[in-house]
Amino acid sequence: MNDKNLIWFGENAFSHLKTFIAKGDYSSIFFVVDENTHDLCLPYLLQSLGDLPRCEVLEVEAGEDTKSPEVLVQLWMVMSELQADRHSLVVNLGGGVITDLGGFLAGTYMRGLPFVNIPTSLLAMVDASNGGKNGINLAHYKNRIGLFQNPEAVCVIPDFLETLPEEEVRSGFAEMLKHGLIADAEYWKELVEFDIAEEVPTEEMIRKSIAIKQEVIDKDFREAGPRKVLNFGHTIGHAIESLSLETDSPLLHGEAIALGMIAETHLSQKYTALSDPEAEEIRSVFEEIYHDVSFLAEAEDLMNVIQGDKKNRGDELRFTLITNIGNGVVDVPVSKEDIIEAMSLTKILA
Repeated sequence: MNDKNLIWFGENAFSHLKTFIAKGDYSSIFFVVDENTHDLCLPYLLQSLGDLPRCEVLEVEAGEDTKSPEVLVQLWMVMSELQADRHSLVVNLGGGVITDLGGFLAGTYMRGLPFVNIPTSLLAMVDASNGGKNGINLAHYKNRIGLFQNPEAVCVIPDFLETLPEEEVRSGFAEMLKHGLIADAEYWKELVEFDIAEEVPTEEMIRKSIAIKQEVIDKDFREAGPRKVLNFGHTIGHAIESLSLETDSPLLHGEAIALGMIAETHLSQKYTALSDPEAEEIRSVFEEIYHDVSFLAEAEDLMNVIQGDKKNRGDELRFTLITNIGNGVVDVPVSKEDIIEAMSLTKILA
């Protein structure tokens, strides 16, 4: 498999993909979709690609619950029954759930098949589809089972964003804001001035977010150290998201991460000397964009999930925090008491 994936943008992406498939001499192609991308995106993709080897469509339900061991086993069985072999190609067409699940499916079937990601959500374009992380959830732990394997290529088609509801675009925007906070103060300013309620991010902005993430990953593909900077907001955010999935009104990933970044901004003030003015700026930006996002949970329930976070070492709770806008730091030990205080200040404790 490639150490780095190819990334193709815009209207030329499908022509690149068509050439790639022809050169690959694949025995079959398995398209992983959910019910939304099956109807809204797959017909356009198939029309654009023209003549293909034998094709099969693996359709799953939309939503985070699909990233489960049970669904994965079903997909393994179907691929086996349809005689997928080591010369088959997997094409994941969808948002972060599909690229995570489909990447893990491809990476584990017959010890690894090549796969291509075609992200259809903003979140997947700027985050989930690139970087080589593939995984499924285990109980209420996000991405507890997974592997590192890059797709052969990623096709970023901004036109697909026109199929998304406003809240899905806003969810992906949270990850873009994170990229500015951890790595690029000028990019943060550009994003703050952008009206996400009225516009869809441009291809140039999507390229910038991908470039920031890729620069981090190039230094540390398997997340031994520097790559952890991409987890700002995610320790508390993943706990919020995990518990919200057990309710009748689950939060979108970016909504939960936005709350997580507010809480972890409080921790950054206390542990990494983030200035009060910058902290206030960060909180005001998130509170303005995500003003209608709320969640309440018991501190004990949130802490139970946080204590199982992958970044921890033994009993030490470790966070990615920021020293200033544009600079993140990793592996900061944080006390349980301060985590609870930060969550209280973020008004997520019942």
